[in-house]
Amino acid sequence: MTAPVFVVDRLDGIGGQFVLDGPEGRHAVSVKRMRPGENVVLTDGRGHWIEGVVKAAEGKDRLVVMDLESLVEEAEEAPRITVVQALPKGDRGELAVETMTETGVDAIVPWQASRCITQWKGDRGLKALGKWRATAREAGKQSRRFRFPEVADLATSKQVAALLAEADFAAVLHESGDEPLATVELPTEGDIVLVVGPEGGVSPEELALFAEAGAKPYVLGRSVLRTSTAGTAATAVLLARTGRWS
Repeated sequence: MTAPVFVVDRLDGIGGQFVLDGPEGRHAVSVKRMRPGENVVLTDGRGHWIEGVVKAAEGKDRLVVMDLESLVEEAEEAPRITVVQALPKGDRGELAVETMTETGVDAIVPWQASRCITQWKGDRGLKALGKWRATAREAGKQSRRFRFPEVADLATSKQVAALLAEADFAAVLHESGDEPLATVELPTEGDIVLVVGPEGGVSPEELALFAEAGAKPYVLGRSVLRTSTAGTAATAVLLARTGRWS
């Protein structure tokens, strides 16, 4: 098994020994129960990482790491895959973020679609966004990623359309599509942006707006997936077909 990953604020300037403390140190010592001699990886979640060996576990929240190797910078993947995720009900949004992160998506844009039952407003919206970002961070660690997906601020339909207009390939998952996502020609560089609608579906007005921005509707298969799983399934298709998984 590969070494467990822990997140630090910054990696530049780290010497031959580093003390991991705070919540990450507590997780390493009290939850993961790391012991001297075991390997660990430290990352900033922005593509930089370094591997070391546990020297000691002190108390309940301090892990001393030594024998740190050279700092490594992981190149950004190409093409870059962004999923615009309409807000699902309950905790299904966090499920979507978790599984898309584990699969390999590069960015997630929460979208307040017209048919969303969930509304992100005021402090409640900020709290929900914080949960999505925390979920991406934890899922990035769990899946041994060194570059965690960016979770953007909540977007309106017009903002989504602007994002689609700038993409090298833009698509909307929708049953009105007459071409499967699995057969469409995809770029090997640049930006791919995919829209996943809410439980009530993408409205005709939104479809028209996105079509004007260059985003056609595509289908995944014969069955209709839930909004919380469609983005993950589509990301897997894109990763396989663009060569990022081969």
